[in-house]
Amino acid sequence: MRIATKRKPFVRLVLAAALALAVPMVTANAVRAETVADAMAAAYQHNGLVEQNRALLRAADEDVAIAVSALRPILNWSADVTHSRGRSFNPATMATSRASSDTDATIGLAAELLLYDFGRSQIGIDVQKETVLATRQALVAAEQQVLLRAAVAYFEVQRQTEFVRLRQNNVRVITEQQRAARDRFEVGEVTRTDVSLAEARLAGARAALAAAQGQLAQANEEFLAAVGHRPRRLSGLGRVPETAKSLDAAKAVAVRTHPEMLKVRHEVTASELSILAAEAAMKPQVKLTGRYGLTQSLDDRGFSNGGSIGVEIGGPIYQGGRLSALARQAMARRDQARAGLHVVRYNIALAVGNAWARLQVARASRVASNRQVRAAREAFEGVREEATLGARTTLDVLNAEQELLDAQTNLASAMVDEHVAAYNLLSSMGNLTAERLNLQVPRYDPAAYYNLVKNAPAKRSRQGQQLDKVLRSLSKQ
Repeated sequence: MRIATKRKPFVRLVLAAALALAVPMVTANAVRAETVADAMAAAYQHNGLVEQNRALLRAADEDVAIAVSALRPILNWSADVTHSRGRSFNPATMATSRASSDTDATIGLAAELLLYDFGRSQIGIDVQKETVLATRQALVAAEQQVLLRAAVAYFEVQRQTEFVRLRQNNVRVITEQQRAARDRFEVGEVTRTDVSLAEARLAGARAALAAAQGQLAQANEEFLAAVGHRPRRLSGLGRVPETAKSLDAAKAVAVRTHPEMLKVRHEVTASELSILAAEAAMKPQVKLTGRYGLTQSLDDRGFSNGGSIGVEIGGPIYQGGRLSALARQAMARRDQARAGLHVVRYNIALAVGNAWARLQVARASRVASNRQVRAAREAFEGVREEATLGARTTLDVLNAEQELLDAQTNLASAMVDEHVAAYNLLSSMGNLTAERLNLQVPRYDPAAYYNLVKNAPAKRSRQGQQLDKVLRSLSKQ
């Protein structure tokens, strides 16, 4: 059982020359717009879920050290002061009973070293190593969750901002139509009904604008929660990230690299090893033991000391069926882990298939919406021109403007949906990580802490003191 222990700094900064989605500055003093990569980088450092799972990983690393300690010598000391009082009587001599009082101080040392336990302790170490590897994958899964939430929040702000802009323009256009209808009514070209239709549409447009502004406010709050700050000037949508060339290729990548898949695989291995450990627990152990003690009488100057060393062998005979139950329990958990692996494999494949389908739908919708916008714009301009000549009614103009608004809204939503679907697909494939996206964030080395604790260093050792410095540094972050 090997765990990658590549020696790197505990935290290393990786500085990228430029972000892939960065936009050029308009002027030398302009503030650079925030890209989706910037938002994900901020979320990576802001969200407590990542730090929470890092702490869980460090706790799992310590379980390896605890398992290693079973193969190390155990040394304990003890000390006590005992005062005893008593009275003795000899019936044969019929002598007067005699009282006695003694006070003794004892100090002792006891040492123990496991020599052989049929591999139980080593299996326990291997189980904990597999647990560490599984926990590392849980950390990657949490990282993907944080980054996906940030990306979705970023694009949702983009969507709602565009909706507000379209609604504002809609109010402006209908206001112009309402004024035109009123002017034409005053000169007798249209009836009062046309004016009422325009006023009703204007009131509806203002209500829709208020609703869009409310949705934008909610999107801003989600952005704040996911990223850690309110959205500033956001960049454009940028290019859709590359995912996979085909659905089968995406599924193959997901089964091979998705953190949930890797996590469950390590859990299956750990459960299989736990069966061996449970079976080894039924076998005897061989230990080397040593003891030394010194007893000093506080009533006089008398003392005694002595020690012993020996080899001890022992094992269970009957413990009420507990050990057999533990072995069967380990088998059941192994079967559970294997079934979980099957479930996770198909769930991941399902998630990839759904994300792929949503991406294809969004792309097709974007293309169709583009054509719809062009056609609706031409129709609106034509109807408006015909209305000035008296060939069209106010209602015709309002309907054409509504169709154009609907087409523009569909296009804006489809463009956002395409980006969101692409990032969802990357997440379902297991590729939505800070390393794969080359985000400008401090990189966390999961092997660094493991390297410090894997040999179970004592607190006063040099390595233990170095570990204390690392923990104090982490507690200040």
